[in-house]
Formats: sequence, structure tokens, C-alpha cells
Amino acid sequence: MTFDTVPGWGFDEEGRSVLGPTHGGVVIDKAGNIYTSARIGVIVFSPDGKVVRRFLGDEYSNIHDMEIRDEADGEFIYGARNANAEGIKFNAVTGEIVLKLPFPKESGLNLKKFNPTAITVAPNGDIILADGYASNHIFKFDKNGKYLKHFGKKGNGLKEFNTAHGMTLDTRYDPPRLLICDRNHKPKGRLLHYDLDGNFMDVVITGLGMPTSASIQGEFVSVPDLHGRLVILDKSNTIMAVLGHNSDPKTRVNFNVPQDKWREGIFSGTHGSYWDKDGNLYVQDWNVSGRLMKLVRVK
Repeated sequence: MTFDTVPGWGFDEEGRSVLGPTHGGVVIDKAGNIYTSARIGVIVFSPDGKVVRRFLGDEYSNIHDMEIRDEADGEFIYGARNANAEGIKFNAVTGEIVLKLPFPKESGLNLKKFNPTAITVAPNGDIILADGYASNHIFKFDKNGKYLKHFGKKGNGLKEFNTAHGMTLDTRYDPPRLLICDRNHKPKGRLLHYDLDGNFMDVVITGLGMPTSASIQGEFVSVPDLHGRLVILDKSNTIMAVLGHNSDPKTRVNFNVPQDKWREGIFSGTHGSYWDKDGNLYVQDWNVSGRLMKLVRVK
């Protein structure tokens, strides 16, 4: 699990990031194009770092977490928009928004805030949306957006979440299950397994810093940590590698590190990641200038 960085990947002709502030995720489509979400919207890159399309404006801004899914009528991006209190689904090529998921009043909950931070999709199309910046309930909808149920609550207990910040479908197991990043659990951040009906299964690993999201490829899972590193686990959930570790307390967990202060191969606040088909990693920092890094797997 050794990687080389690709200096300047995704920069413009002047050597600057094209993203602006980033606080989002990364996904890759079947053609190998890389989608990353930023404050201004979603920017799509080719594998060599050229911008191929953009989805900008109020409807696509501030997507905190993304998943991509190949469906019968095309590939679709699912997004959790914490600042806009909704989940969305849109066509990955055209940008057409085909579904919105506002707070489900049918749940009977009287929430004063709804700030979704994570989204994933079950094999049957059910959509799971985590309200990680507010109630810490996790909501389940069918593929058409009909509310089905919710589970979890805020706290530091075994079956409670203290910022259910990230979530993905853990396909390392059969049947697949939810892998949830409990970012601020005390005393240390942890990963949890829940089944797709919202039943607690087990604690996957604890002792992490602030795990923000998770991405699966084969038997491996990459877990960005806001403390400025990315952890890779194998199927036994043993740590295989720690990438980009930032030993400087002034620049880790720090949004305000401008591009001219970036250090090659050293992260400041990793927030999103995704594997391509060749096992390379794309990693996004929570960052004022907008940082997306390509890490090439060394064979």
C-alpha cells in the first residue's frame, strides 16, 4: 500500500486549483472521470486532471458527501447537502436532478435542524441519509424517496452517534452492510457496522482521530481522517497503511491552509476519497483553496 503523488494534478494553466473551497467528497464514473464536490458545485475531471464538465450553482453547491450508482437509465450521483437540508439525486452526465430528499415529516420527529452529511444506496435502490450535523438520526427511503424508517440517535453510547459524518455500503461482506463513520465519538473516532434495516452489528475499529468518510474497493477501505491523514484497512479491519500524516498541529484539522502553503504528500484535513479501477486514490482535503490529490499506487 505505497503511493506516489502527482504534483499539480487538476490545476489550471497558472498552476492554481480550480475548485475554490472544498468540504465534500469524491466519486468516479465507469469512464474513469473523477467528480468532486466544492462550495461552488461539482467539478468533473478526466484521469489526467483536465476539467471535462461542471455542475455549478445553488442546486449543486455544498454537497458534503456523494455516491455514484450505475442504474438502468444511466449513472447517477447521490448527494447529501448539509447546508441545504436535503439529499439529491442527479444524472452524472446531464446534471438533471431527478430526486430531492427533504426532511421527512412522516417520521413524526420534530427536528429544529436537518443537516445531512452522508448518503449511500442499498443494492435494491433504498437510499440511506445520515443527519450527522444535527440529530444524528439515519433515515431510510425507498428508491422513489418514500420515507421508510429511521434509526440511531446522538450520544456516546455503544449504539449512539456523536456525528454520524460518513457512510458507505460495505461490499466486502455478503450481504453488504452499512459502514458508518462516527467522527466525534468519545474518547476516539470509530467505524461501525449496521445492517441495512438499521440494526447495530458491531464496532469495526476505534482509536481513530476524526474519520470523515469511507470508500471501498475489493477487500480494502480508505478512511480519510480530518487530522490530516488517510487510513487504509483490509478485510479484517486491520490498518494496512497511513498516508499523508501531518505532524504539524498548526496545519492539521485546519481549513485555512492556502495553496502556497500546501506540502506535497502531506494532508491538512482529509474529507473524501475514492479508488479508481487501477487502485489509485483521489483524496480531497477540507480546504479554503480547494485541494484534490491523485495518489498513484506503486506496484
